[in-house]
Amino acid sequence: MAMVSAAAGRADRANEDFTGALPAAAVLVDGAGIRGAESICRHGVAWYANRLGGCLLGLLSLAQDRDLPAVLAEAIEQVTDDHRDTCDVADRISPSAAVAILRLSNGLVEYLVLGDAYVVLDKADSAPLVVSDPREVVISRSYEPALEAAAEGSDEYHRILSDLRSNRNQPGGFWVAKDDPRAADEAITGSCPISELTDAGAVLLSNGAGGIVDRFGLTDWPGVMAILASSGPDEIIRRVRQAEAHHAVAADDATIAHCTGFGQA
Repeated sequence: MAMVSAAAGRADRANEDFTGALPAAAVLVDGAGIRGAESICRHGVAWYANRLGGCLLGLLSLAQDRDLPAVLAEAIEQVTDDHRDTCDVADRISPSAAVAILRLSNGLVEYLVLGDAYVVLDKADSAPLVVSDPREVVISRSYEPALEAAAEGSDEYHRILSDLRSNRNQPGGFWVAKDDPRAADEAITGSCPISELTDAGAVLLSNGAGGIVDRFGLTDWPGVMAILASSGPDEIIRRVRQAEAHHAVAADDATIAHCTGFGQA
């Protein structure tokens, strides 16, 4: 069972995250784009995230014996083909996304993370297993001084942000779902026995929701699992929104899929 909570960062803009679940799998896609992308792709980031998420769910329902990077690669290729003739899919500012996938298979919980999304597995005999891809965060930190010096929203700010994005899907850079299916080979993957998980199960989070730990330090990952068990994913997002308001920072799209009931799988 997956309990989902999602909230757009702005009331006047669609949530650019996607999440969905099957009886034995869950998917979260965190779309990304920067100013000017409208001239490159007429569909937009929300379209890309929803299209990719839908393709992933369809493939996961049909190809249960394929490894997760192969499923992701095919989904990226399908979505790229969907708008290759109308949009400049290879441009560095065309829509992209981070991806998190969870699948139950043969007594295992399999996971995949590409980009700055999270999968957290609540293990019975140890701290939660937190699966994330730190490469974008590490590279982004080197740009923080210049971004902080530039006026947010200015041409200079967006120039620096565009330069940061030029590290995307490059050797030595960071990797996301975009137009090249080979990016799926860079995903972080693994598995653990279902029997090792607690009743709290597992959770997929976009980076906006994961900010409760890594951006605002409101709790740790065991605390996140405790909040989910007691109050559900809406409470995570409520606390993130409070922290964003307190620190006067722009609200980010925040999406969570909390998966439980693995004991019946």
